[in-house]
Amino acid sequence: MQKELEELDENKTDHGQLETDIKAANMPAAAEEKCLAELEKMKKMAPMSSEATVLRNYLDHMLAYPWAKRSDADNDLATARDILAASHYGLAEVKKRIVEYLAVQQRLQKPGGSILCLVGPPGVGKTSIGKSIAKAVNRKYVRMALGGVRDEAEIRGHRRTYIGALPGKIVQNISKAGVNNPLFLFDEIDKMGWDHRGDPASAMLEVLDPEQNHTFNDHYMEVDIDLSNVMFIATANSLDIPAPLLDRMEIIRIPGYTEREKIAIGKQYLLPRNITRNGLKPKEISVTDKAFEIIVENYTREAGVRNLDRELGKLCRKVVTEITLNDSEAVPGKISISKNNLCNYLGAPKFQRDALHQEAQIGRINGLAWTSVGGELLNIEVAVLPGKGKVSLTGKLGEVMKESVEAAMTVVKTHVVGLGVSHTFFQEHDFH
Repeated sequence: MQKELEELDENKTDHGQLETDIKAANMPAAAEEKCLAELEKMKKMAPMSSEATVLRNYLDHMLAYPWAKRSDADNDLATARDILAASHYGLAEVKKRIVEYLAVQQRLQKPGGSILCLVGPPGVGKTSIGKSIAKAVNRKYVRMALGGVRDEAEIRGHRRTYIGALPGKIVQNISKAGVNNPLFLFDEIDKMGWDHRGDPASAMLEVLDPEQNHTFNDHYMEVDIDLSNVMFIATANSLDIPAPLLDRMEIIRIPGYTEREKIAIGKQYLLPRNITRNGLKPKEISVTDKAFEIIVENYTREAGVRNLDRELGKLCRKVVTEITLNDSEAVPGKISISKNNLCNYLGAPKFQRDALHQEAQIGRINGLAWTSVGGELLNIEVAVLPGKGKVSLTGKLGEVMKESVEAAMTVVKTHVVGLGVSHTFFQEHDFH
């Protein structure tokens, strides 16, 4: 009615401002046309109606997406290599492969080719490597945790017919970053599940396929979104990933650290960080090399360094408490942690190493076992007792170890003459 009476200047209303913002957003033609069509619908609705609110939220999300905003990516390979070297100790092959990947991106002048998937045990620095890559190429860093995600709508968004519908997390995170070319890290991609609400792993196929993601369709936005400028990186603890999704990624395995590498990481990165985190000064605490070795060997058992970080944090807290509770005269200027007083701060050792028998003994041999934290030394013993040739295995041995025992028995039986063993020996004795 106000418009008919020429009492309403449409350019000064909220609708007029929305139209100006839409035209200034540099959207693709299809997206701009869609927004203007929805705006025309909203103009004909009562301002306080629920339908108008839904349309207004839709237009706000469309305007929040950075259609034409991008950061100036830095493709200096020397700088990228230096940043990776400074942020992570060791991992030479991993860093080399990442620099090769960035060299290809520099030549193509845009992200392309395969998507990197960093696979390794917990605590080896997969997520922090993603941050370092973002810093190395001067891109905004966006992380999306996929652990426990079971709803396809988390990836593709909800349709607007649902109350409280929202775009998918991919669109939301890019909008939050404010640029359309961030580094997007999919953390724990192997932890996705599926149920009656859909399979998010299938929805990820379009996102991670360079041939398809330039026309990614979010159910809420209802227009094609170009994700080809986004640099996608994924992390996983295992390769328990659907085969079609795994086929779209290039696997880079990040192995666990050796003890020497853990000690170096503890000295150069973890201890200084915990000193700062707990309000200490470097001149107030020192940890000897032997104490570091004992912490790594007897207080942690892991492929990464997360528990080592916790133990060093515990050590720093104990030192802070000692300095705070005691008079300044009773506490020396610097508290030195050595192998002699380490137990006073961290308690009794949590793990003990099996002794390696240097001399060969009859009926005993040293074996090696693979574990998720690197490996273990096994002392394998055999006892011979009167019986009827029965072979017993105990100790929860795996299939490979059982086959090894059978192979060893076969070798001994085929060399009975050379070993001076009677042919009836195996029928008259049991082996355990």
